[in-house]
Amino acid sequence: MRMNGMLASAALLALAGCAGVGQLANTQTVTLRDASGRTVGTALLTPATEGVQVVLSANGLPAGTHGVHVHMTGMCDAPEFTTAGGHFNPTSRQHGFENPNGAHAGDLPNLTVDANGRGTLNGVARGVTLEGSGANSLRKPGGTALMVHAGADDYRTDPSGNSGARIACGVIPPAS
Repeated sequence: MRMNGMLASAALLALAGCAGVGQLANTQTVTLRDASGRTVGTALLTPATEGVQVVLSANGLPAGTHGVHVHMTGMCDAPEFTTAGGHFNPTSRQHGFENPNGAHAGDLPNLTVDANGRGTLNGVARGVTLEGSGANSLRKPGGTALMVHAGADDYRTDPSGNSGARIACGVIPPAS
């Protein structure tokens, strides 16, 4: 796990170094912060064939397995991050990869964090884009948010996968 975290961090740094902090063409960098405002992770979002690839590198989160989702509003007001709204779900499906009526467009794999607070996630938010301002764009008017939850996502319970409290959030800003 530690090597994967170092590789993800190196990839994020290399890409950010090429374009500065922020955006490369057709990509989005997201900084995740906990309820106290401390940076606990960075995610790089890039276009993928089936949607948007999310490579998240965490440092400083509690050990364990955490659900990760895109939420519908680009706001991360601490301490509970409720301003981010529910899961991003422009197709009105149910939650979860294992739900026959799912998944939400914002559903992502779980993030596993080690005893040192480090973890990586590499997954695809399917059926979404970073382009334009349409209903399926993560950069729609008002933006969206990338959220880490306290517990694991069970991949089937609607509407949230029983993943618990929101512990880290990062804004995906609207297209300019």
